[in-house]
Amino acid sequence: QVHLVESGGGLVQAGGSLRLSCTASGSSISVATMGWYRQFPGKQRELVAVIDGGGSTNYGDSVKGRFTISRDNAKNTVYLQMNSLRTEDTAVYYCNFRWRIITTWGQGTQVTVSS
Repeated sequence: QVHLVESGGGLVQAGGSLRLSCTASGSSISVATMGWYRQFPGKQRELVAVIDGGGSTNYGDSVKGRFTISRDNAKNTVYLQMNSLRTEDTAVYYCNFRWRIITTWGQGTQVTVSS
């Protein structure tokens, strides 16, 4: 069973940067599609960024050019580098593991961007 633990969230001023980490246990992430999603209060989760086993990436329109997803298979960890943060990026960020029919979510980490 895959278990994901996110870290790196917190409070940052607008224009600042944060790096989120998601470390998996119970399975290798090397062939999985790993993703970051976020959820605003009262809203459904939305895609932030995904990276597949071959390293191809895809981003939500609102974060393109500001956020970068990367993976370190040796550390079984995926990262989300967030630059030029805006107040509207404030949300709970969730890590996702997807391989074949298996999908697993982390517990989420709060990111708050102040003006």
